[in-house]
Amino acid sequence: MEGQEAGPTAAAGASTAAASLKEVALVFLKLGTVAFGGPAAHIAMMEDEFVTRRRWLTREQFLDRLGAANLIPGPSSTEMAIFIGYEKRGWPGLLVAGCAFILPAAILVGAIASAYVRYGTLPQVNGILYALKPVVIAVVIQAFWKLARTAVKSIWLGIVGSVAALLYVLRVHEVLTLAIAAALAGAPVLYRRVRSSRGFSTLLLTRITPLRLPIVLAATAVPFALWRLFLVFAKIGAVLFGSGYVLLAFLRADLVDRLHWLTERQLLDAVAIGQVTPGPVFTSATFIGYIIGGVPGAVVATVGIFAPGFVYVALSGLLIPRIRRSRIAAAMLDGVVVGSLALMGVVACQLGRAAIIDWPTLAIAIVSTALLLRFRVNSAWLIVTAGAFGWLYRG
Repeated sequence: MEGQEAGPTAAAGASTAAASLKEVALVFLKLGTVAFGGPAAHIAMMEDEFVTRRRWLTREQFLDRLGAANLIPGPSSTEMAIFIGYEKRGWPGLLVAGCAFILPAAILVGAIASAYVRYGTLPQVNGILYALKPVVIAVVIQAFWKLARTAVKSIWLGIVGSVAALLYVLRVHEVLTLAIAAALAGAPVLYRRVRSSRGFSTLLLTRITPLRLPIVLAATAVPFALWRLFLVFAKIGAVLFGSGYVLLAFLRADLVDRLHWLTERQLLDAVAIGQVTPGPVFTSATFIGYIIGGVPGAVVATVGIFAPGFVYVALSGLLIPRIRRSRIAAAMLDGVVVGSLALMGVVACQLGRAAIIDWPTLAIAIVSTALLLRFRVNSAWLIVTAGAFGWLYRG
């Protein structure tokens, strides 16, 4: 294929297929258009698209990047898109994949924001969501099953994943949960190193580099300006771990309580739109930016919240091959991977309780899971079909 050049870690996955920059752009535009359901569902769709169907990554490569995406702040599914683009086409792929995944959702959310400002309410989407949510659960179950079979390499890693799931259920912060999983997974290797007297202290100091978060730029209660809007969202994108509900807390503290640029109702509507539209949940920033500052505000807020993710991926993408060459660091990365899957499993259970509310939704979930696991139906078709059914049945 013309213009093919190996990605930065192509040597680590010699069996993977090559991809042109155009292919990277088109596939992420498609995913950004149909990827409903939040980060867990997005990652599940990426696994199906890039590991099973296109073979752009091995399952091990995919899991390594999933672990890294969960360790750094920002939207994990968008960072996975950036990681994959970087893997296939280097720096141009990094930019193209991330922007292509974000763009469809940002345009859609901007259009909804325009209608919201004009009419003062949200469009009715309850019927579509009614049928869509069970399909999302099926997509997550499929990805969890396939990824867990690769990630859980030993009984000990299975125990580590179980501990991580329990900690998350007990409301331990996800970053601390992943850190504990990494420590538990690395403990056997550390123990063997200590017993062999090969310099435990030196190993710890030279091979494990702590994650250094950027200095937080504090927003102050000052009149609205585009540059201040950018700083608020850049700060959030630089330090935020977690889901759209964690995003809600950050946005409320800055935009409602401190700056008074937004009302409570507008904030809740913005997060709701981010949850129900395809693509990254962080496109709630587009909605908020439009409400506050029109089209320029939407652009500035979107760029601000997503820009740190590109920087983090660019830096951490250079480290993953080095981590895998170190036995202790590789063991800890395995712990992060199984910890991430544990979080994914807990989120699937939590979402399932809200999505499967009656016999029709239960039937949709069962049929979708069967089609995905047994017949490998493309999840995008299930999402489109379910959305149409929901519109007709409950619209």
